[in-house]
Amino acid sequence: MEKVKDFRWKKGISVNELVESLGNVGFQSSEMKKAVDVIVKMKKDGAKIFFTYTSNMVTSGLRGFFAQLIELGMVDVVVTTVGGIEEDIMKAEGEKFIIGRFSADDIELYEKGVNRVGNLFIRNESYLKFEDTIGKMLLELYKKKPRWTPSELIHELGKRLDDRNSILYQASKNNVPIFCPGITDGSFGFHLFMLQQKHPDFVIDVVQDFRNILFCTSHDDKKGLVSLGGSISKHHAILACLLNGGLDYAVYLTTAHASSGSMSGATTEEAKSWGKVKDDSDVSTVIGDVTFTFPLIMVKALETLEKDGMLK
Repeated sequence: MEKVKDFRWKKGISVNELVESLGNVGFQSSEMKKAVDVIVKMKKDGAKIFFTYTSNMVTSGLRGFFAQLIELGMVDVVVTTVGGIEEDIMKAEGEKFIIGRFSADDIELYEKGVNRVGNLFIRNESYLKFEDTIGKMLLELYKKKPRWTPSELIHELGKRLDDRNSILYQASKNNVPIFCPGITDGSFGFHLFMLQQKHPDFVIDVVQDFRNILFCTSHDDKKGLVSLGGSISKHHAILACLLNGGLDYAVYLTTAHASSGSMSGATTEEAKSWGKVKDDSDVSTVIGDVTFTFPLIMVKALETLEKDGMLK
């Protein structure tokens, strides 16, 4: 069994060394090191890797890192919420978000036309510009054909962006599908609605996309999941894998706790009761803010995989 070891700083310590040392500290530090090992194993085992996240993570500066993971071949399937689509397009079109304060006066922000996501600020103007952009894009795609699945639509949108840090751009370029089961839950959905009012034959087929995610893997495939946060994106990927025999590898990163009984707080162990995760799977659940736990975990995993020639 592993023994607790005291952590000590040394000059010039690398991220790789830091995470390795934290593995012997205990609590969530040890679970974080375990998450690295699971991610490395799923990649080396040739597992189909599902990557899920909620839109607030695209609001943050993790967006470019997510795009890079797709570029490096670390992701085979993406599932997210619609805000992650909207804000990726916003940033690809040059919009800048602001780091503010958690304790900001929200009434004052409202009066100034500023929307708060934690300590990040998004101006109303950013959404107005997005509305102009997405309206034109959707009309163009409708003229191409009237019926789309969300993943087809998102793929086409990615082809129209020119930003290496864009998740949609990298997914389209590398032929990685992005599923968004809750595509109407945001500004994007309102514009889909408005287009359908003018063109009643315009249809977004979410049921067909459920078929697409089911058939993108099989019982014979090794399947891995890296899930950041929870929500519909996490469950959509898990359900697809459950109906194909369950996950062989799973890493959950969340700030929620199992005591809530929520999807966000449900651990990899709880998932075994449903058959979502196989009994003998390699799993890890890390409790903590993904804006720092995920980069630490992934940098360590990427350096290990790069050394072994496992990256693009």
